[in-house]
Amino acid sequence: MEFLKQVIQRALDAGVDRVTPCDTVGTLTPEKSLAFYGELHDAFPDMVLGVHVHNDFGLATANTIAGVAGGGTHIHATINGLGERAGNASLEENVVALEMLYGVKTGINMTKITETSMIVSRVTGMHVQPNKAIVGKNAFAHESGIHTHAILRDPTTYERIDPALVGATRRLVSGKHAGSSGLFNNLIMMGLEPSEEQFTKILEQVKATGDQGTIISDTDLYEIAVDVMGLKRHTPLVVDEFIVTTGNRITPTASIKLTRNGESYMEAATGNGPVDATLNALVKAVSLEDAVDLELYQVEAITGGTDAVVNVEVMLRQGERVLSSRGVDEDIVLASVKAYLNGVNLFQNMKKEKR
Repeated sequence: MEFLKQVIQRALDAGVDRVTPCDTVGTLTPEKSLAFYGELHDAFPDMVLGVHVHNDFGLATANTIAGVAGGGTHIHATINGLGERAGNASLEENVVALEMLYGVKTGINMTKITETSMIVSRVTGMHVQPNKAIVGKNAFAHESGIHTHAILRDPTTYERIDPALVGATRRLVSGKHAGSSGLFNNLIMMGLEPSEEQFTKILEQVKATGDQGTIISDTDLYEIAVDVMGLKRHTPLVVDEFIVTTGNRITPTASIKLTRNGESYMEAATGNGPVDATLNALVKAVSLEDAVDLELYQVEAITGGTDAVVNVEVMLRQGERVLSSRGVDEDIVLASVKAYLNGVNLFQNMKKEKR
């Protein structure tokens, strides 16, 4: 420490504006971080002191906040915690913790945090783990019956952070742990009002499907409910055909023909790959008054081999409403089209039922 102080003093004498001693190997603990940055702040009280830590032990957020408590005036942080090895300190975690738990104003527009996280994830190709604090897709998702029942009465029972504060949306998930309150609320949001007997059957099917390890998206729940209630399916948007051209010397291009409320539309678009090009063309063809934004796209192989059946899961947003949808097919492009279109049709049906 004494040698470090000599180095810092020499740097300050040379005109350095800011000093940021780095925990590059992520080996500090919160107690050591507080003492380390605290001692430097005491030695150089007028110095602009930066805090830079890594997440090798999963302590980056805790160490950063401890460094601020010790006298750090600036922090190094990255969106989604991206960085070497296990990453750097997560910007979203530090900002929300400092603002909400410590009353420290950061100057960050927190309502843009979720959107920014998604943009960075798409651009870098680094997916955010579902259970990541603040920006994970499950950060504000509730499935347990006890949780969803309480959330509907008073969100603060199981949410310390208001999702809107960080530009996110609360979701009540249908699955094997689903409770009647959350499931019924989801059906009402879709414009469906099953009888008590019908609701019991829907709940039983949801739990049985979830027990098999199957992901139950909002569109899956809608299909189950429509079957049980004996309702006629309404599909405002239907893809008639699409063609994709791709190769190592051409830009992936897709053209799509779609029927929207009885009228035919054709659009074409390019993309970074066949899926991207097809979805870009589909978005143009759908062209709804209230845009539907693709917030999350995930794909997994259900079976092995080159002819594997793939499951595409998407999260779509229209205004304040977010829903999940999925498509399954041996063709990844077709599975993607199904996932997106199923979700858009559900949005349209929800509007119709609401009217």
